[in-house]
Amino acid sequence: MDLYGQTGKSIPQKIIIHLLEILFIWLSYWILFQNGGDFCEEHLHIQNATGDSTRRVIIFGFNIITFFRIAYTMIFLLKRRIPWEESFSVPFAFALYFVGFSLFVLPATTSIDGLDYFAMALFVAGCVLNSGSEILRDRWKKRPENTGKIYTGGFFKYSRHINYFGDVLWVTAYAMITRNWYAIIFPVLLFFFFAFFNAPKLDSYLKHKYGKAYDDYAKKTKMLIPFIY
Repeated sequence: MDLYGQTGKSIPQKIIIHLLEILFIWLSYWILFQNGGDFCEEHLHIQNATGDSTRRVIIFGFNIITFFRIAYTMIFLLKRRIPWEESFSVPFAFALYFVGFSLFVLPATTSIDGLDYFAMALFVAGCVLNSGSEILRDRWKKRPENTGKIYTGGFFKYSRHINYFGDVLWVTAYAMITRNWYAIIFPVLLFFFFAFFNAPKLDSYLKHKYGKAYDDYAKKTKMLIPFIY
């Protein structure tokens, strides 16, 4: 289903999305700080390390920040219609982050070091690129003189889908904090999804909508990774 260009408030769908995401946030808390860790060790055979819980606190902090960022985006910035099937697929996609990374971090025993501080900085950078780019574009589009024009300013002057690149960065930060090699599959799959499916699909829509203006923009601006790809 091609949803680009279809506007709608989709209030019931957004309510379902947020309720399900709150459920997964609670589940991550249960896994990280309550009996969920022992349950996972007994039934899923995932080691539940004891001791320093700093990594778990960071992962849960990431979860909370991500939840509020996505909530703000959906309530104030997202203009397109949300179909009912997406009201269930979106929360379960974020369950991979909220619950998945909570499971990946359970065996971690390594103390926080410079790599983790870099990961936290990477998380902040990803959040700024993702949410910041959307906020700046929304403000620009609200100006009457910009009606019908393509937005190529702000962070979007560095790549055509800089918001997607931000997503890859903050998800990579999650994986780094877990110190679990299996966790790298999430940012890798997300990159391939954006690079070979979502971004090209959006490119086609924008080319159809803006014509030569988008062609000129695409010629001088990389698709996903600034200055590289």
